[in-house]
Amino acid sequence: MTVQTLAIIVLLVSFFVMIFLRFPIAYAVGLSSVLCMMVQGQALTDVCRLMVKGISSFSLMAVPFFITMGVLMGSGGISEKLIALADACVGWMRGGMAMVNIVASYFFGGISGSASADTASIGSIMIPMMVDQGYDADFSTAVTITSSCEGLLVPPSHNMVIYATTAGGISVGSLFLAGYLPGALLAIVLMIGSYIISVKENYPKGSPFSIKGFVKQLGTSIWALAAVVIVVFGVVGGVFTATESAAIAVIYSLFVSVFVYKGLDWKGVWHALDECVNTLSIVLILIATSAVFGNCLTMLHVPDLAANAITSVTDNPYIIALLIDLIILVLGCIMDMAPIILIATPILLPIATSIGIDPIQFGIIVVLNCGIGLLTPPVGAVLFIGSAVAKRPMEKVVKATLPFYLCMFIALLLLTFVPDISLAIPKLLGGYVSPITNPLGPVFIH
Repeated sequence: MTVQTLAIIVLLVSFFVMIFLRFPIAYAVGLSSVLCMMVQGQALTDVCRLMVKGISSFSLMAVPFFITMGVLMGSGGISEKLIALADACVGWMRGGMAMVNIVASYFFGGISGSASADTASIGSIMIPMMVDQGYDADFSTAVTITSSCEGLLVPPSHNMVIYATTAGGISVGSLFLAGYLPGALLAIVLMIGSYIISVKENYPKGSPFSIKGFVKQLGTSIWALAAVVIVVFGVVGGVFTATESAAIAVIYSLFVSVFVYKGLDWKGVWHALDECVNTLSIVLILIATSAVFGNCLTMLHVPDLAANAITSVTDNPYIIALLIDLIILVLGCIMDMAPIILIATPILLPIATSIGIDPIQFGIIVVLNCGIGLLTPPVGAVLFIGSAVAKRPMEKVVKATLPFYLCMFIALLLLTFVPDISLAIPKLLGGYVSPITNPLGPVFIH
């Protein structure tokens, strides 16, 4: 057995063993990398060098700002305004409160960028409200947790910034634009699933649609929605970078939360900042240790070996694309979102581009796959949060979520095989030019 083979075995086996032993993910990533480097005889001083290099990125400075923006806006009474706006839009439908939940998550996702924050904020309001109006508690929880994944796709999402940094050379602005239609697609398929269940269970309709009521709620919510406009169109228009836009959005969200909606006082601001520091410390440690892990993968040529292994199974691009989805879905069952993006992207992105999947499109695919992983046991963080907020047993929530898993898989397949869902807006508004010079037109629908 060669040193390279032994190092690969030590790296991957030790990593997955520590994952199944429930080590904190940052420790598992870091320790497996150290063991691998020891097998190769590398100097352990390289660990510190690579960790510092991993977080020494200007683009990554946007991450703490986006996290801070999401926490401030989420704590500042924004969710109630967005729920009222969603009610004015779709509350008139059969199962109207489920539709409101889904649309509110789309709006709120453009502010928080976090499925966990969406579930905690929207769920704490919507689930009791739906139960009071006659909806099943498990159904209400399932709608909340699945629709929260829209927030991962709708910009600004700090997970997309992490992907852009990991993939290298990917435009954050184009990624932001790419998220709107996939987020809307996910919302639509979830609404269709909710409507079918609502008709079957005879859930109630809301008040009839009113233009006057819609305009009134839009005027109230415009302050919150303007934050998204500042970030996305500022970046796409070249007014400022993603990092600068995130910093401006933090100042704006602080102003709106404290002085406009008055949902936060200064004590609440400090509490929100404390929460941001806790979240950010986890994210940055993961990024730092994943940089070492990624270096080990590159030095051992694991991406090339993985590509050869997958292509040796089949050369059918359909099957390869489905295998990529399956790999990320399985990882999502045992790992959190950020480490999957950091670890899987260097391995799977070259394979994806080789079969004609654009890097921007692949970023959307990865994010949605990871979002589904957040809803699956045993590590589904959003599933646990939803169960805790609703005070419902997790196994009953999972059972109620099964039809919505199907809806999400349909959306995932559409995003995988129809590139223009992800790429239409970046090409139209952002002038994005795909680096894929010969996409597989006969295979993927353009």
